[in-house]
Parts: sequence; structure tokens; C-alpha cells
Amino acid sequence: MPKPVKMMILEDCPYCRQAFAMEKELIAAHPEYGQVNIEVIEENREPEKTEGYDYWYVPTYFVGDKKVHEGVPTLEKVEQVFREALQGE
Repeated sequence: MPKPVKMMILEDCPYCRQAFAMEKELIAAHPEYGQVNIEVIEENREPEKTEGYDYWYVPTYFVGDKKVHEGVPTLEKVEQVFREALQGE
């Protein structure tokens, strides 16, 4: 079973939109990545869900409690999120 993933975003963040597009591209190329459930947390709407997580920039991905990526996304970094999540608990 994949590890839980949290993605911290801001609604108007252009890098967050890029990350979503990269997720779709990676899932199309690697259907197994579709097994990973990513909880998207908009930090202005749900600030209580971000408590205890150390980050400054969005998008930020946490796999379990480990920060895997923060800031400007690349295809490689987003793929790393999927790979680490699929390693299971």
C-alpha cells in the first residue's frame, strides 16, 4: 500500500499548476503512479492541516512525514514523490 502524500499549495501559485500538470503526465506514462493518493492542502483555506510541517515554499510534497520536495517543481522531483510513496509503509 502506498505511503500517504500531502501536497501543500496556494490557489494562485503558478508552480503548483505546473506540478499538477507534471503529475498527470507522469500518471499517463506510469499508470501505477495512479495508486498514490495525494491529499492537496490549500494552506490559506486549511491552515490547521499545515501545522507541524516545516516548509516555506509551495508546492511542497510530504511522503509520510518526510519532506520530499519544496518549491519549483521538476518532472524528476515529482516522480521522486511517486516512487517514494510506492515504496510502501
